[in-house]
Amino acid sequence: MPAPRPADRGSPPEPTDRDLLARHVAGDRDAFGELFRRHRGRLWAVAVRTLANPEDAAEAVQDAMIKAYQAAGTFKGNAAVTTWLHRIVVNACLDRIRAAGRRPTVPLTEDERLPASSGDPADAALRLSVHRALAELPFDQRAVLVYIDMLGYPVDEVAAILKVRPGTVKSRASRARRRLAAALPDLDPHRGGNPDWRPDVEPGAAPNGTIRKEGGHR
Repeated sequence: MPAPRPADRGSPPEPTDRDLLARHVAGDRDAFGELFRRHRGRLWAVAVRTLANPEDAAEAVQDAMIKAYQAAGTFKGNAAVTTWLHRIVVNACLDRIRAAGRRPTVPLTEDERLPASSGDPADAALRLSVHRALAELPFDQRAVLVYIDMLGYPVDEVAAILKVRPGTVKSRASRARRRLAAALPDLDPHRGGNPDWRPDVEPGAAPNGTIRKEGGHR
């Protein structure tokens, strides 16, 4: 009679973000790529909305990931790995804005270039107006709106990413919303001050325009 087989304990648990970062530091060549794939959708969303230019956003994310790849050994574990990654992306965006010496332009997206018969022209005009108004905000105000109103991050997490107090995040968001309201007087007030933020061209975006969560906050 053959010996009983050991019970199937299932597949091993998925490594956490910290596990992947530690494996990368230890020399695992695939770990950092897996970490980036988990979070690239949201990292891209932050960059493209902050810089309002897909090419600049792609370069900022690339610069940020090179820096994160090289600096992984300095990660202290005082914050979540996602917070650390987002902070590096935000800093990379700010570096590009400083280097350009101006606020970014807001190019038309492909769907906004389509003729009016292919969609609602009023909706396309609204999106373009919001993009332009957002690009005119100071970087610190724009960043909090991107995280809170566009991506739905809680205030405490935004404060950790930007290294400021939660009260500072709230005051920046309040000032930014007032400036947007002044710049967009025709916006429907029944939307509660939140325009219909929608992504342009974002890897990781779900079909309904929301950003797919990749790996969660760990």
